[in-house]
Amino acid sequence: MRALRTPLCDLEPQVAAHAHEMFVVLSDPAIYEFENAPPESEAWLAERYARLESRCSADGTERWLNWVVRLPAGELCGYVQATVLPSGEAYVAYELASRHWRRGLGGCAVRAVLAELASGYAVHTYLAVLKTGNFRSLALLRHLGFTEAPEARVAASGVEPDELLMHLRAPSGYSAA
Repeated sequence: MRALRTPLCDLEPQVAAHAHEMFVVLSDPAIYEFENAPPESEAWLAERYARLESRCSADGTERWLNWVVRLPAGELCGYVQATVLPSGEAYVAYELASRHWRRGLGGCAVRAVLAELASGYAVHTYLAVLKTGNFRSLALLRHLGFTEAPEARVAASGVEPDELLMHLRAPSGYSAA
């Protein structure tokens, strides 16, 4: 797993040492409008990040790739993560502190990860699950070219009734540009 550079931010492979800075980022209550809750403590987050440093599931079938998003001034503002499946599909997720919304950072960071997944991990299909009411995330995914997954794929994925499954097929030669 490698660091990624974009015009707006850098993505660093997430490690336990990021927990201190990320605890502040993930304590923003605005990012939990639709689901989840902030981390219990900085220690809890450091322990979680340490477990994720293995970069793979216990059975070795999934790749767990997590990047923190760093701004040019040095501040962390969020993360992008991917779960790469043996099928060549990858679930992607992202979170940015609310003061960084609507500045192009999310799209730039996610686009860089999509390109990395296609070129470095042979991913051909990206998937994202979100709450149906999460209009910001839906807008970002649509901007990146995601569409609602076909009903058969949704049924097979086990998403909840209040969730959407979005998908995007990686174009050949996909890059972050």
